[in-house]
Amino acid sequence: MNHTISKISILVLCLIFAHACKNSKDESMNITPPVAPKHPTKLEKHGDVRIDDYYWMNNREDQQVLDYLNAENEYYQKMTAHTVAFQDTLFKEMKARIKEDDSSVPYKLDGYWYITRYEEGKEYPIYTRKKETLEAEEALLFDCNQMAEGHEYFNLRGISVNPDNTMAAFGTDTISRRQYNIQIKNLQTGEIYPDIINNTTGSSVWANDNKTLFYTKKDPVTLRSDKIYKHVLGTPSEEDVLIFEETDDTYNTFVYKTKSRKFIVIGSGSTLTTEYQILNADDPNGEFKMFSPRDKGVEYSISHYDGYFYVLTNKDGATNFKLMVTDEENTTSDNWKEFIPHREAVLLEDIEIFKEYYVLSERENGLNQMKIAKWDGSESYYLPFDSETYIAGPSTNLDFDTKELRYYYNEMGAPYAIIDFNMDTKTKIVLKEQEVLGGKFNKDNYKTERLWATARDGKKVPISLVYRKDTPLDGSSPLLQYGYGSYGATIDPYFSSVRLSLLDRGFIYAIAHVRGGEYLGRPWYDDGKLLHKKNTFTDFIDCSQFLIDQKYTSPEHLYAMGGSAGGLLMGAVINMAPELYNGVIAGVPFVDVITTMLDDTIPLTTGEYDEWGNPNNKEYYDYIKSYSPYDNVEAKAYPHLYVSTGLHDSQVQYWEPAKWVAKLREYKTDDHLLFLDTNMDAGHGGASGRFEALKETAKEYAFILDLEERAH
Repeated sequence: MNHTISKISILVLCLIFAHACKNSKDESMNITPPVAPKHPTKLEKHGDVRIDDYYWMNNREDQQVLDYLNAENEYYQKMTAHTVAFQDTLFKEMKARIKEDDSSVPYKLDGYWYITRYEEGKEYPIYTRKKETLEAEEALLFDCNQMAEGHEYFNLRGISVNPDNTMAAFGTDTISRRQYNIQIKNLQTGEIYPDIINNTTGSSVWANDNKTLFYTKKDPVTLRSDKIYKHVLGTPSEEDVLIFEETDDTYNTFVYKTKSRKFIVIGSGSTLTTEYQILNADDPNGEFKMFSPRDKGVEYSISHYDGYFYVLTNKDGATNFKLMVTDEENTTSDNWKEFIPHREAVLLEDIEIFKEYYVLSERENGLNQMKIAKWDGSESYYLPFDSETYIAGPSTNLDFDTKELRYYYNEMGAPYAIIDFNMDTKTKIVLKEQEVLGGKFNKDNYKTERLWATARDGKKVPISLVYRKDTPLDGSSPLLQYGYGSYGATIDPYFSSVRLSLLDRGFIYAIAHVRGGEYLGRPWYDDGKLLHKKNTFTDFIDCSQFLIDQKYTSPEHLYAMGGSAGGLLMGAVINMAPELYNGVIAGVPFVDVITTMLDDTIPLTTGEYDEWGNPNNKEYYDYIKSYSPYDNVEAKAYPHLYVSTGLHDSQVQYWEPAKWVAKLREYKTDDHLLFLDTNMDAGHGGASGRFEALKETAKEYAFILDLEERAH
C-alpha cells in the first residue's frame, strides 16, 4: 500500500512539475523580445555601400549598449525560466561524473616531479612539485583557488621555472582578454616579487644564467603579440630591454627554449609564413642570429639535437610537410637537407626528440599515427591503433634522456588514458585512465562510427559519430552536429563525459570534419579558406543532408553547434539551409566578417588576412561579403537559435553576435526562439572555473533538449 502511495505521489509531483513548466512556457509567450534602436551608419568600400543599422554597438563603454545587452539577458532568462531547474540538474549530473579530487600524471624535469591537482569543491588547479621521488614532501607552487579570490575570472598560465629551480615566472589574467601580468615567485621563500610586467602573453623563458627572463608583450589596442623584451631579476620592469619588434602587422611573435636547453628562440609567424632567430641560452646578452629569413608561404618549425636542427617544413611545395636537417652553424634554408621526404597521403604534424629516438606524429586518412625511430636508423615502427574514431599523440615529454614516450589515447566512446611506452622493450604502462564517476557509465553501451558523406563537388567528407547502442536509427533520433573548419584546426573524435548527458537522453553526436580543418591533410585546409571558404559551409550542410538521408535523424530533430570561427559556420549555414535544422547553438560567433576584416584596430584582424583574405582587395571583399552571416540575413524563417558571447572577448568582439541577433530579430519571419546570452564578466573562453564552465554547457544542452521536447 505504501509502495502504491509512493508511486502515486511521484506521479502527482511529475504532473505538478509539468504543469508548472507549461505555465512558465505559456507566460513566456507574452514576453516581448528587446528591439535594438537603429542608428544607420554608411559603410563604403570599393564603391559598394552598406548601411549598418547596428554599427553603434561597438562601444562597450556606451550605456545604451550595456542596456541592450542587459535587456537581451533579461529576455533570455525570462524565456528560459522553466529550464532553470533542468539546467541545474544537468550541471550536477555533469559535475558528478568528474573526479573532483583529481591529479595529473606527474612528470619529471630537472630533478623534480611536477603535479597538477584539484581538491574537492574547488574550481581551480593547484600546482605542486616533489624533489627526486614521488614519496618526497610536496612543495606548493601555486594555489589558483587562493589567487582567484575576489575575481570573477581568473587564469594562470606560462609557469616557467629557472634552471636552478629557485624561481618561477608566471602569468595571470583576471579580465579574460588574454592580457597577462607576469610576476616572479621565489620558490625557496614563497615570496612573490612586487614587480609586475603587464600586457604580456603570460609566457616567458629563462636564460641559463638563472636571472634573465625573455617574454612577449602585446600591442595594447590590437592585442597582437609584437615585442620581445628581456628582464633581469632584481631590476624594475620599466628598465626591461626591447630585444625584437615584429613590425609586420600580419605576424605575431613569441619566445621559447629548445628542449636541448641550448638555445633561446624568437619566432615570428603569420598564417602561412614563419621565421626564427636563435641565441645561445648561456649568453643572454648576446645577439640573436637569424635562423632562416621569412619566405612568403614557407612554414617551418625547428627542433635541436646533438649539433643539428631538424626542420619541419612545407618548403619546395611539400604541402603535407617534410623533415629536413641542418647543422647548428649553417641554418639558412639553402643548407637544409632532406631527412624524411614529403608524402602525398601523409600529413607530417610534429616531431618529438629524445636522446636515442625520435617520434613522428602523422595523420593518414584522417587518423593519428605515431612512428618511433632510432637516430642510427637501425629500427622504426608504428604504435598500433585499431579504431577509426580515436585520438592519440605525445603527452608531456620534457625529459630528453629517457626511453619512455608518454602519450595519450582515447576513443570517441571511451575515456582517455595516459600511457608510458618503453621504446626499447615496446612495453607500455597505463599511468592513468580518466574516471567517469556516478556508477552509470559503461563504455560497452556506446557505439562509434566513421561515415563518409559525398559533398556537392564530389569530395568525400568524413563524419565521426557516437551514440548509445539502443538509439533508434530510423530518422526519429535527435542529433547534434558539431563543426569548426578554419585555420587548419582539426577537431578530432575525442571522448567527453559531459556529452553523456546528451547521449543518455537519446542524442547522436556527430563531428563533421569539413574542409578548412586539416583532418585529411593540408590540402583539406587549403580547400576551405580564402576564395574556397564556402566549401566549409557546403560540406557541413551536405553532411547534415547525408545524416538525414541515412535516417540517423531528420530536420525536426537535427541541431547544429559551433563556436568562434565555428560560429561563423553556424551563421553561414542557417542563411544557406535553415530548413535543415530545428535548433542551432552559436558560441562567440565571428559573424560580421566584412566589417571586422576592414578594421585593422580590432584585435587579430591583420593576422587573419591569410585565412579569410584582405577585403581591401575587391576580389576578397566581394567574396567575403557574399557569405558574411551578418550581411546575408534575409526575411525568411530561421531555426531556433541560442547565441552566447562575452563582453570582454578579445577574439570575437561582443558586438558581432549582438548586431547579428538584433538584425535577425528585425528580419526573421518565424516565431522561433532567438536568444543572446552575454556573460558580462568573461571573454572568449567563457567562465574560468572548471565547474563554472559546466554551467554554460548546461545552458546549451537545456536549450536543445527543451527544443527536442517541444518537437515531440
